[in-house]
Amino acid sequence: MSSSNLLTIDSPEQFKDVLSRDLNKVSVLDFWATWAQPCEKMNEVVREASEKYKDVLFLMIEADVQDEIADSFDIEEVPTFLILRGHTLLARHAGSNAPLLLQLIEQHSSSSNSIPTPLSSTTKSPIAPPTSTPDASSASNSNPNSIPPYGTETDEQLEARCTTLMNRHKVVLFMKGNPSAPKCGFSRQIVGLLRERGVEFAWYDILSDQAVREGLKKMNDWPTFPQVILNGELIGGLDIFKDSLESGEWDEMYNSTD
Repeated sequence: MSSSNLLTIDSPEQFKDVLSRDLNKVSVLDFWATWAQPCEKMNEVVREASEKYKDVLFLMIEADVQDEIADSFDIEEVPTFLILRGHTLLARHAGSNAPLLLQLIEQHSSSSNSIPTPLSSTTKSPIAPPTSTPDASSASNSNPNSIPPYGTETDEQLEARCTTLMNRHKVVLFMKGNPSAPKCGFSRQIVGLLRERGVEFAWYDILSDQAVREGLKKMNDWPTFPQVILNGELIGGLDIFKDSLESGEWDEMYNSTD
C-alpha cells in the first residue's frame, strides 16, 4: 500500500499544482529511469522513507517520460534527488548513496520551521545504460580539437561554431553522452533508431560544452536535447523524429538530399 505522501508525477501540470499547494512543505523529487539499475534500489529507499517521514512529500518522476520537468532542473543522470521547500532548492544528490540521501531527508524534514540552508551533494555517477560498441561507420567522434572556455566567445563566434557543428555531416545528433554510453534514455532511443535504419551520423556531446548547449537552444528555438539535425536544419527531438519515421517524412527528406 503506497503512502498518501508518495505520488507519481504524470504531467508538468500536475507537478506544478502539487508543488504550489503548500510552499512551506518539504518535497523530495526522485528522478529515475527504467534502464538505470541503481534506480530500482533507490526507489525502494524513497518508498520506505515516505512511510517514515509523513510530513514530507515524495514525488516519483520518470525522467525520460517527464523530460520537460527533468530539463527544467538540468537532470543529466539518474537517479538524481532534489529536496525542496516550496520552490526553494535545499539539496541535490546524484547517485545511489542511500545513507547520504536519508541523512539529507532527515536534516531537512526536521528543520521544517527554520530558514532553508541550501545544500548540494553528489556521489559517483551511476553506470550509463548498456549499449553496443559504437560502429565507426555509423557515428563519428564528437570531440572537437578545442573548446573555448565557457563565456569567452562572442554571440557571433558561438553562433558560427554551432552552425559549423550542425553542418559537419548530413545527419548530426546533439545528444547527452555518446552513442556507446548515452546519458539519457531519449538519446539512447534516437541512437538506436538511427542505427536500425543504417543512417550514418555525426554526434556531439552537449554535456561537454555548456556554450554549445545553450547556443543551440537559442539558435534552434528548441529547449531540450537530444536534437536531430538534417543538412544543417533542426528536425526535432525524439517524439518529432519518431513521428517523421512513422509518417515516411524522414525518408523523403533524407533521400531527397542525396
